[in-house]
Amino acid sequence: MKHVSTGVALGLLAASFAVAAPVTYNIDPAHTYPAFEADHLGGLSLWRGKINSTSGKIVLDQAAKSGSVEVTMDMKTIDFGHDKMNAHAQSADIFDVEKFPTATFKGALAKFNGDNPTEVQGELTLHGVTKPVTLKLNQFLCKPHPMSKKEMCGADAEAHINREDFGIGYGKAAGFKMDVKLLISVEAGKAD
Repeated sequence: MKHVSTGVALGLLAASFAVAAPVTYNIDPAHTYPAFEADHLGGLSLWRGKINSTSGKIVLDQAAKSGSVEVTMDMKTIDFGHDKMNAHAQSADIFDVEKFPTATFKGALAKFNGDNPTEVQGELTLHGVTKPVTLKLNQFLCKPHPMSKKEMCGADAEAHINREDFGIGYGKAAGFKMDVKLLISVEAGKAD
């Protein structure tokens, strides 16, 4: 009887470790949009745009309350919904995409509320400059996709950066504010 109890206990312990293993989710580029809001002419208007092509992964260990995020953004796909502005943003005046074709964010999931993180503490590399950035997670949810039944995680994140900190000071002399609000919607599917 003692051997059976020990075997059951070891089986339960092994099962708990299997459940606690980190899970990798690949970012779905069709449902992930890093977006931003930036000042135009010192408060005259607010320009909004997004990056249309992203890739990366999220690793989540809900039991250990830990994980990581890695995202790469193709800066040649910056989109203001205005072709002339897109071309100017890609030029050496602003993002200089020929020299810096990608931006990256790498961070750690942090400050869990139950099974879900509420922050990502990491580093943004933009325009060849790397600075610490903390993303506030307004929403984070993992569940089976209602159509594909594949396990998915999604989040709505935001942060503020000073673009001049990344060497992007275009327009400052004309009164443009340097503060940029980042608004990031992301969905990621469990890796096979």
